[in-house]
Amino acid sequence: MPFISRFILLLGALLISACAQQAPAFAPPSERPVSANEKPWPKNHVLGIAYHDVEDRDPDQAVVAVRTERLLEQLAWLRENNYKPVTIDQIMAARNGGPELPPRAIVLSFDDGYSSFYTRVLPVLRAYNWHALLAPVGVWIDTPLNQPVDFAGTPRKRSDFLTWEQIREISRSGLVEIAAHTDASHKGVLANPQGNLQPAAATRRYDAATGRYETEAQFQARMRADVAAISEKIRKVTGYKPRVWVWPYGAADGTSLQVINEQGYQMALTLEDGLDALDNLMSSPRFLVASDPDGEHFANSIVSVQTESPMRVVHVDLDNVYDPDPAQQEINLGKLIQRMADMGANTVFLQAFADPAGDGLVHSLYFPNRHLPMRADIFDRVAWQLRTRAQVKVYAWMPVLSFALDSKLPRVTRWDPKTATTSIDPDQYKRLSPFDPNVRRIIGEIYEDIARLTSVDGILYHDDAVLSDFEDAGPEALKVYAANGLPGSIASLRADPATLQRWTRFKSRYLIDFTHELTAKVRAIRGPQVQTARNIFAEPMLNPESEAWFAQNLDDFLGAYDWTAPMAMPLMEKQSRKQSGPWLETLVATVKSRPGALDRTVFELQARDWTKNADADIDGEQLADWMGRLKRQGATSFGYYPDNFLENQPDLKTVRPALSNKWNP
Repeated sequence: MPFISRFILLLGALLISACAQQAPAFAPPSERPVSANEKPWPKNHVLGIAYHDVEDRDPDQAVVAVRTERLLEQLAWLRENNYKPVTIDQIMAARNGGPELPPRAIVLSFDDGYSSFYTRVLPVLRAYNWHALLAPVGVWIDTPLNQPVDFAGTPRKRSDFLTWEQIREISRSGLVEIAAHTDASHKGVLANPQGNLQPAAATRRYDAATGRYETEAQFQARMRADVAAISEKIRKVTGYKPRVWVWPYGAADGTSLQVINEQGYQMALTLEDGLDALDNLMSSPRFLVASDPDGEHFANSIVSVQTESPMRVVHVDLDNVYDPDPAQQEINLGKLIQRMADMGANTVFLQAFADPAGDGLVHSLYFPNRHLPMRADIFDRVAWQLRTRAQVKVYAWMPVLSFALDSKLPRVTRWDPKTATTSIDPDQYKRLSPFDPNVRRIIGEIYEDIARLTSVDGILYHDDAVLSDFEDAGPEALKVYAANGLPGSIASLRADPATLQRWTRFKSRYLIDFTHELTAKVRAIRGPQVQTARNIFAEPMLNPESEAWFAQNLDDFLGAYDWTAPMAMPLMEKQSRKQSGPWLETLVATVKSRPGALDRTVFELQARDWTKNADADIDGEQLADWMGRLKRQGATSFGYYPDNFLENQPDLKTVRPALSNKWNP
């Protein structure tokens, strides 16, 4: 076929394909969404910028150093673009109702206590008349001048670090406030039996000799001594007690936060992304200046600070990593880490419970705890390796009610209108009754245990937090209904539509309140930065009247959790392959009808067809097509469950371009 004929045929095919695509609706400029970097700076918000060492050449990325010329270029760009360094006094005054912070307010901070701050940074601050924070590590500055500094297990030249006398002079400049970066906790401690070293200020130390973990009381005492020591050292040198705490490695901890609160600190700096609001000062994010960025890369990072990254999730069964043979288990873990890195996901929902039977009833857990057997102590190991090697955020996927605890504890029961009897529904999750105080206490302690002994970015609440329109019919539940002004029998609760609606709304909110209790327990131990997500079934989203069958409500979820995670699984909802695309589009439209809701919703697609007698994997092409449909409807956050990383299901090369932001945002 001549070339020109082939070209015409190809052009015709492209035109037909283009015509087949639905043209996007025209939106006038005034109605188009504003990109994050064009949004006005929100009132009384501040951007923290975290520097470390400054070197003249070949900056050491072990300490995320920048070259002097790059620092000068970056500070000059900030000045020319009207970014205004503010003091902690200004921040506190604005928080207390005083003068507002200027637009584009920034806090410059320099961590660790390098001598380059005295020789290279302070002269620039004086020239600009700019303020900054300096956060030294106590024992590093204590090191005698003729000895190397023990830099988290690595010796470094003593001359790389400041002296206390230099810090005294810096504090008297009037431009620099001295913050605390711990006394002796800027290092790793043994965190699990597999040998991971994790941040000392946020980790309960594992003792390999005894096989035991540091208790919460022991950890708290260790941190209390550390905070008191660095606070006193700074007070002696500067004449004031420090009020700003800087987390080593940016790793925050709720128990340590209680300690620094007790000792008078008013602000704690992390390395999370985003702007800081005045009601969030004890969990303040900062932009980390890493990889010695040139002016263009630095500027792009700063102007996009208000951009929120969409979530791209792979939902993983830890049962597939576990193996009785430790060597094989490490091989499995290596395959998981490599696949997550290759897939380009930025978040993993990681199973924290064992469910090898796949029946949804949790008999054992993958972390030490007070109430259930531990199948293996591997959750923290896997989570930490994923976070540090695959560079993903990890959410602990946890049941809410489906724990196989003491048989004497009350279970959720269903009222049968034909016999007027109650029993456990054999077709539903076997759940503990959330209306029993003892149940709530025990489940809360399990959540405390995962917070204490694992490193997570968030919690994903499983879809087992459901109650049908005949549940819960147990005596504990009936007492709670009556105490809250509802009838005390299921028959009366279902007697008329208005009462049924009140009962439904009460149960929906009651389950949310229970998850809020669990979140509070986790954050008290792990820190306020821990995020939440909760699975929601598709039916109560598409058919709001079906809230009565689930005790789930989309609007409630959007207001209650950082992320709402719809189970966007069309085949599970009895849709055919042909119907699946339009069904997904309807699901997205339902969320999109609520302003801003798409930014807080992550759609979970199915990678397996559970409707077949033998579960069948869904091919990568179908999964990629579904992802494309979500994106074309405006959904930016999505993922899939399950991932079979041992057998490359779904196919990585097929799914990756659709899932990963690195390939196609």
